This record gives sequence, structure tokens and C-alpha cells, in this order.
Amino acid sequence: MSRVFTTVFATALVLLLPVFAQAAESIPAQDLPDLIQKRYETLKTFRANFSQELTNVASGEVEKREGKIWFRQPSQVRWETSAPEKELLVVGPEFAWDYIPDEELAIKYGVRTLLDSKTILRFLSGQANIKEDFVVRTDWPNSDEVRSKWGKDLTVLQLLPKEAEPGMVLAFIGVVPDTGLLKQVMIVDFYGNGNEVRLDNVEIDVDLAPEMFTFTPPQGTQVEDNTQGF
Repeated sequence: MSRVFTTVFATALVLLLPVFAQAAESIPAQDLPDLIQKRYETLKTFRANFSQELTNVASGEVEKREGKIWFRQPSQVRWETSAPEKELLVVGPEFAWDYIPDEELAIKYGVRTLLDSKTILRFLSGQANIKEDFVVRTDWPNSDEVRSKWGKDLTVLQLLPKEAEPGMVLAFIGVVPDTGLLKQVMIVDFYGNGNEVRLDNVEIDVDLAPEMFTFTPPQGTQVEDNTQGF
């Protein structure tokens, strides 16, 4: 599978989507999973800037990425990486495209195949439930070490998948308890590698044209079609 689907949808980005709440008072940690699910169900669209850090435990290398993301119900995503190199992921109503301009390569997937698999994309499609699919630890210790990494204003929850996959055996989410806003997510894979995502400048329920979630490969692009049997 392509670079995007192993590093983007193996992230817990989609856990960020439900929790753009505007609560009047601090939310107890044990109530945050319910809030996340509830907010997701009412979310229609959003756009935001993202930053991402991919840590390779074996080599100690850290790859940093940044760009913008747009989301539209149901299950439609436009993910544009601007640095360190350009890459575009478009998840539309039927097909998903991963386009790498420098390589003149576009990879096509069937969306249903992705939604049926046990990936984090199931959150985006509304087919997953945090409390049903994860064991949630709301008593994760907020030590000085945790606070220095995640920020003093965040409550850190631990998510243990009930059915782990190589791409995700453990996840951590950092939530602002006063608002329910989830600011940071980190996923740990089978090899201990970390994948962390942050969203900034989030705008909710914005107008997004359907054309943003379609893609036509530019002339001269090599197309790798993985939709056989879809």
C-alpha cells in the first residue's frame, strides 16, 4: 500500500474530527469518549492546517510533514501535503486517489475496500465507535514528562484497540478538558514507531464544493489501479 495510506490513515487523525466542542465547563475525563462520538455525529465539514511527525524507532529519524486537510461527510477527505514534498490524497464517494506529482504517479483505490478494513478510516466514515473498538484509559497519568510533551492544558487518554493491527497497537489522544477539543494524537505501531498529528486553525461547517473530493490524473501521469474486484 502507498506511502499515504500507511502513514496518514495509520494515524489517529480521524480521532480529531469529532471533538470540536464548545462546552461551558470542564468535562470529566471519563465522559470524553462519549463527547467525541457525539460531536462526530453532528460534524458536517471542516478544514484545518496539519503538522505530522513520523518517528522511526530503529533509526531514530523523525520525518516532519505539514499541509492542509478538508473533510466532508460522508467519508470524503482532501489531504494536501505541502512539505517536505507535495502529495495529494483525495477520498471521494467511490474512489480514493494518492497523487505524487514529483513521481508523476497516481494510485487508485476503492473506498469500500478501505472502509471495510479495520483502519482508522472507519472513524471518518462513522463506522467505528471509540468505546466499542477500544479499551479507553481515562486515568492515564499526567506526569511532568507527559505534560511537557502534550501541553499542560491537555488531558491525555490512552486507547488500546480491541483488535490490534500492525499499523496501530496503541494510541494516545490529548484533549482540552474545558472544551473537548482534541489537540494532539499519537499512534504507535507494531514496531514501536510513532505517528503524531496536530491540527491548527480549524474551521468547522464551512462550505466545501463536491469537486474538491474528485480527482483526474494529469496527462502523462502513470496510474496504478488497485480497484480490481471493487
